[in-house]
Amino acid sequence: MAKEISGLIKLQVKGGAANPSPPIGPALGAKGVNIMEFCKQFNARTQDKAGKVLPVVITVYSDKSFDFIIKTPPAAVQIMDAAKIKGGSGVPHTNKVGSITWDQVKAIAEDKMPDLNCFKLESAMSMVAGTARSMGVTVTGDKPF
Repeated sequence: MAKEISGLIKLQVKGGAANPSPPIGPALGAKGVNIMEFCKQFNARTQDKAGKVLPVVITVYSDKSFDFIIKTPPAAVQIMDAAKIKGGSGVPHTNKVGSITWDQVKAIAEDKMPDLNCFKLESAMSMVAGTARSMGVTVTGDKPF
């Protein structure tokens, strides 16, 4: 017999740095989940990705047990790393804050492919390029497709 799901919790946590302080503690405590057990398991599974922001989806069952899925870092975070900038532009179509190449866009798209709702690499590259554009980051070079 399958367990009954009582809720889903979506968080963004830095890899290897989960602790019971907000936002993790209150979100898990409200559902009755063992906070320290989640922190130990999350930190063990993400110690190779230390410091990177990782989205996590926690499935909470009616008996207070849980499972979680760790996703790839958000495209915006990867674009900021590639462009070596601190944040996006407040006025993205007027003030440009950095630039990345199509090769960097391709690398980000290949990394994000399992979490995106597209089947072709070209579609994923277009999504990443759109995210970069809305952040005020220009994509330089010739479009490879």
